[in-house]
Amino acid sequence: MKSLKRNLLALAIIGAPFAAQAELKPIDDAQMGSITGQAGVTIELETKVNIGEFRYTDEGSLAIKDISIGGAGAGYEDEMFKDIEIGRSLAFKDYTDLIDNIKIEIDVAADGDAIINVLPITAAPIDFGVTTGEWSLQGNTDSTLLASNFSMRGIFNKVGITVDTATDKLTLDTKVGISDLDIDVDFLAIGIRDLQLTKNTYLEKVADKATGGNGPTILDAAADIVVEVYKDQRFGSSDDSLAIDLQQFDADMKIGQVLVGGTSIGSLTLDNLSVQNTRMRIYGHQ
Repeated sequence: MKSLKRNLLALAIIGAPFAAQAELKPIDDAQMGSITGQAGVTIELETKVNIGEFRYTDEGSLAIKDISIGGAGAGYEDEMFKDIEIGRSLAFKDYTDLIDNIKIEIDVAADGDAIINVLPITAAPIDFGVTTGEWSLQGNTDSTLLASNFSMRGIFNKVGITVDTATDKLTLDTKVGISDLDIDVDFLAIGIRDLQLTKNTYLEKVADKATGGNGPTILDAAADIVVEVYKDQRFGSSDDSLAIDLQQFDADMKIGQVLVGGTSIGSLTLDNLSVQNTRMRIYGHQ
């Protein structure tokens, strides 16, 4: 009896796939089209990257030393876009040396388009900081110190990347703001201090604040930039090249100090800066 039970169990297990198959029915195209696919992938990220030296070599080389990419840094909350008061305690808080508060959403649409969105996890924007040491040109016998230092701190409200299967183009749609950029270009004796890049409404809101208005918000802090990248013919021939088209660049920019020979010659403001119809074709040459 025990042997019979074991055999019946074995038959039941073996026969299960065939029983299931007997219930299967083909799905026509209309039914298939109504089936919803799986949701996309979300990646949450925090990181810091240090590079001792980046070097590009042709016959000579371009070298950039001591590269650091991370967060804006602990304590920089009070320095980030000082003109913003509305919602400040929520927008700028808990800074570290990590670039964090990042959520990456990855989807593939029904037409095959790849859609990647980099967004903040919380209501606060993504803060970042980039610093480097020396930038130099180096040859077999001579070298030139291009810049002795570079530092930049700012925010991302969004980075959108789409690869369109209909056009074979990669579109980068980003909202990025620079709160502070400093650089010393030694071989020209030029220095830049307190460069700020924002949305093209920022300076107007700052002026409104001075006359009793509300002033800028976090939505005014990031400039709108849209770039398309794809393969295309060169301007002067039918040969292939890397094509980069700047579709949109709308921003306000101001520089706190322009230094020449170590002395400030004043400040600079560009209100409602708009760059249009800008195309580049990049390729190697002999």
